[in-house]
Amino acid sequence: MSSETSSAAAIGDVEGVSLYDVDNPAPVIEPPRKRTAKTPKASRGNFEMYAWLFMRLSGILLTVLVIGHLLIQLVLDGGVSKIGFAFVAGRWASPFWQAWDLIMLWLAMLHGGNGLRTVINDYAERDNTRFWLKMLLYTATVFTVLLGTLVIFTFDPNIR
Repeated sequence: MSSETSSAAAIGDVEGVSLYDVDNPAPVIEPPRKRTAKTPKASRGNFEMYAWLFMRLSGILLTVLVIGHLLIQLVLDGGVSKIGFAFVAGRWASPFWQAWDLIMLWLAMLHGGNGLRTVINDYAERDNTRFWLKMLLYTATVFTVLLGTLVIFTFDPNIR
């Protein structure tokens, strides 16, 4: 009986401390960042749930938009060799294609920014580092969305 007890105790031993016993049948997994006195209490907001839902819905819509974009650009309109300034000018003369490209730009940037925000939250350990990385991300996202929107709506095919 003592050999059964010693072999069973050895299964969960780590440096001589048993992780498994009758009162504790499974090991305790430490959270990635422990709560401290400075850690704000969890709010009742649902931002993360909405961000998660946005990622799923925008991913589906982006798939349709990007596959449609590639199909039209590469298959139906004659391939990459046909794409040039005149092609873009003709395409953006239509409000439909302006809206298509604008929605694709906005969704791609917001989807990518939200994904990178999650990565920063998961891997940046120091609060200060996390803050500045997210500020850099938000700045780049807003700049790209604004600049892309400006280009789509102010594109002038008569530039000389």
